[in-house]
Amino acid sequence: MKIKPLLIIAIVVIGVLIFQFRNELFSGGHEPDNNNVSENITLVSDSSDSDNKQTQGDNMSDEKINKTEDEWKQKLSDEEYHVLREKGTEKPFTGKYNDFKEVGTFYCNACGNPVFKSTAKFESGCGWPSFFEAVNDESIVLTEDRSHGMIRTEVTCGKCDSHLGHVFDDGPPPTGKRYCINSVSLEFKDKNGESK
Repeated sequence: MKIKPLLIIAIVVIGVLIFQFRNELFSGGHEPDNNNVSENITLVSDSSDSDNKQTQGDNMSDEKINKTEDEWKQKLSDEEYHVLREKGTEKPFTGKYNDFKEVGTFYCNACGNPVFKSTAKFESGCGWPSFFEAVNDESIVLTEDRSHGMIRTEVTCGKCDSHLGHVFDDGPPPTGKRYCINSVSLEFKDKNGESK
């Protein structure tokens, strides 16, 4: 009779381990943990990048972009397609914009829609580029995401619905938000419109 409780405990422990392994396997093991974000937040800013300046591309058409998945596959690299269209996640601390500090605007890498300005970028220590606000309310769409056994808020492009990342409520003032965005989902252009 004493073996039954031990067997039940062993099955529960194995089940928990399998669930955790499954989450790591399908999320790449790299989803941010809201409780482990660095407390040392540094805003990246430049006073010459005034919010009053119109960013190149800000006046793009408001029309939605509707492409077939085959068209997206032709346009995007395999990694870009996986993250932007299949809602993948790049490994932390590997993206080209994680420690990037130049002045300009970040655009959706799929369609060119302006999504974040460098003045809203900050160093959160989470391994992905982090922003405290989007260019405007129409540039992104927020949707509840219940994948991988978690409840999060997904951030997608407001123009083409491509996956950018997730937003969390542990960012700096003035918004208290941390838009945790995959570098591969972004294209950066400086004040002169040059891609970097």
